[in-house]
Amino acid sequence: MSDREFSFGRLAVASLGSATLVLALTTALIAFLEPGPGIGLLIVAVGVALAITAMGVVSTRMTRRGLGESTDDAGDSGDHVARP
Repeated sequence: MSDREFSFGRLAVASLGSATLVLALTTALIAFLEPGPGIGLLIVAVGVALAITAMGVVSTRMTRRGLGESTDDAGDSGDHVARP
């Protein structure tokens, strides 16, 4: 990916694709297990949390790979005042 120019469209498709894959696996798990309402709700809640996590991991990795890692991000306190 480092040979190509960074694309927000590719980033969006990859992050949403990863979430879609996790949700599809969650749906297949629900269909295969046929759990009761309580367990089903728990499986869906974990699936949604994993989908959000997958989106974050994929987008962070692609952004860092495409734009380069910034050493300023580590320990950033949110204070962006320039100091001499």
